[in-house]
Amino acid sequence: MLEIKIPSPGESISEVEIANWFVADGDIVEKEQEIAEIESDKATLTLVADEGGKISIMAQEGETIAVGAIACTINTSFAGEAPSQAPSPEVKEEKPKEVKTEAASPVQTSEAFKDVKISPVAKKLMDENHLSVDDVIAGLQRLSKKDIEQVVANKSEMPAAIAQEQPVTRDIDRKKMSNLRKKLSARLVSVKNETAMLTTFNEVDMSAVMQLRKKYQKQFVETHDIKLGFMSFFTKAVSIALKAHPAVNSMMDGDEIITPNYMDVAMAVQTPKGLMVPVIRDTQNLGLADIERELMRLANKARTGKISLDEMTGGTFTITNGGVFGSLLSTPIINPPQSGILGMHNIVERPVAVNGKVEIRPMMYIALSYDHRVIDGKDSVGFLVKIKELIENPHKIWFDGKDPDSMLLGL
Repeated sequence: MLEIKIPSPGESISEVEIANWFVADGDIVEKEQEIAEIESDKATLTLVADEGGKISIMAQEGETIAVGAIACTINTSFAGEAPSQAPSPEVKEEKPKEVKTEAASPVQTSEAFKDVKISPVAKKLMDENHLSVDDVIAGLQRLSKKDIEQVVANKSEMPAAIAQEQPVTRDIDRKKMSNLRKKLSARLVSVKNETAMLTTFNEVDMSAVMQLRKKYQKQFVETHDIKLGFMSFFTKAVSIALKAHPAVNSMMDGDEIITPNYMDVAMAVQTPKGLMVPVIRDTQNLGLADIERELMRLANKARTGKISLDEMTGGTFTITNGGVFGSLLSTPIINPPQSGILGMHNIVERPVAVNGKVEIRPMMYIALSYDHRVIDGKDSVGFLVKIKELIENPHKIWFDGKDPDSMLLGL
């Protein structure tokens, strides 16, 4: 009988909450199969079966359990038996029929699934393996919580006319606040109460970066196998601006101010569990493609609840992008113990004065919230001006913020 105990999500954490069981009591599980999701006030982790066998659940969903306590046991004498499946018998009976129908023409999709959305990467993988949408859906072993959440999210994209057909009731939904949400709430309140937070603003003309992306996007994807986004430009610009204004990269530690010589930039990512802030290390040494790859890796881990506590600690500065949700302007809240956070916003075409003439340009407001105890106004304004200069002249990023012409002439 193998005991599966609650692992420690990190120092100072003594208990966690069982967020979700992926299996039922008495199910047959396989070795290294994900069996449950646990949630602490700092991170969400996944429990994995160390061996195959029959599972006996000792703690129920929503229950708070101590670190090191037994979450379930696995009777390994049942190892090797067919694993339990979540779908009902009716679904299982239909699946062989679908596979048999499509066997003669595996790359054809039936009318029932013709509107299924497929990402380019998934489509390429399906083509390489000669799979149709029917084959993929028929091959699913069970529906997970994440699958249902994805469908629910997609339903929110229904046209207004269809959405209005749904009946409206006066019912009230009530659910318990998760440990992660509780901790996040406490931290946000403490920042407002314990720091001298101030926000300064500027605006950036995104024309140059947008033209670069449009001109080289295809070649960039072919070379690096990842898309070129705006975040990598801003991350590199932040790294250079932090080097020019090290106070913005500083933080308080008692009566001392600590200023790291490196830049570990944290990225705010919205997940089903709430806001998480994974950290990209040593951004001053990374190229645009490296940043894009690392950001995608960390964001995917955060959204699937597989990110570790180490991947969310130790940042020296944070970037948050409310523009992806349509935000025009905001005052982001500092991520303690850091002293500064950059807020990016929506790109909107606006009339601006360019060389004495009015032109329509894609403009973005940027905001820097900072702890005035550590960062003076001169550094905060200078930091944003540096960001503006680098984004509007992205070639300077390659020259560490210096003017290429001046370097060519040795000035």
